[in-house]
Amino acid sequence: MDAKEISKAVIKRLPRYYRYLGELMEENVERISSNDLSKKMRVTASQIRQDLNNFGGFGQQGYGYNVRYLYTEIGKILGVDSVHPMIILGAGNLGQALANYVDFEKRGFRLVGIFDVNPVLEGMAVRGIEIQMIHELPFFLRENQVDIAILTLPKNRAREMAQLLIDNGIKAIWNFAHIDLDTPDDVIVENVHLSESLMTLSYNLSQYRREHVNRAGEDGDGGNRL
Repeated sequence: MDAKEISKAVIKRLPRYYRYLGELMEENVERISSNDLSKKMRVTASQIRQDLNNFGGFGQQGYGYNVRYLYTEIGKILGVDSVHPMIILGAGNLGQALANYVDFEKRGFRLVGIFDVNPVLEGMAVRGIEIQMIHELPFFLRENQVDIAILTLPKNRAREMAQLLIDNGIKAIWNFAHIDLDTPDDVIVENVHLSESLMTLSYNLSQYRREHVNRAGEDGDGGNRL
C-alpha cells in the first residue's frame, strides 16, 4: 500500500508500538493479544487492529501477535532496520544533549558530524566527535553520506542553514529551531517546538486542577446539605 494513503495519526502511533514491543521483548514476552497491547498503548484493541491492517495485519486469530516479529516488521516500516547517518548543526546545550543521547544508535541513527559557528567550540569533542565549523559543512557532505540533519541553531540562523543543507543534497531535517521552515516538496522536515509541548502540558495541568477544584466544591456543597 502506498505510504501516502496512511493517515498521519497512524504513522505517529507506529513509534509507540515499536517502543512498547521493545519493552515486551525485554520482559521475554513472546506473543500478545490486541486487547493486552491496548492496555499498554491506551488505545482500543479495534484501533490497534485497524492500524496494523494498513500494513498487512501481522496477527493470527486466536493467537495474537508474535512480539519479535511485529517489532521487526514495524521497524522495517519506520525505516529503522537500516542505519541513518546524521549530523547536528548547533553545538550548544541542546545540540550536545542530543549528541549524547545514546538511544539514537539503538534505533539506527548514527551521529557522524557536529557543526557550529562559534570558533570557541572548534575541535571540542562530544562522544568522540569533534565539533567542526559551518564553513566545512559543504565539503563534509560531499565526502560523507548523511541522511538527516538536526537543526538546533537560533531561529535567526535556521533558514540560512536549512538552505545550505538543501543546496548540498540533504532531504530530511529535524528542526528544533523555533521557526517553521519553508522547504521544497522533496525535502522532509519534522518541526519540534519544545515550548508548544510544554504549553500543552500546562493546559492539561490547568484543566485537571479546574476539574479537581470543581469536584471538591461539589462534594463540599453536598456535605453541607441537610
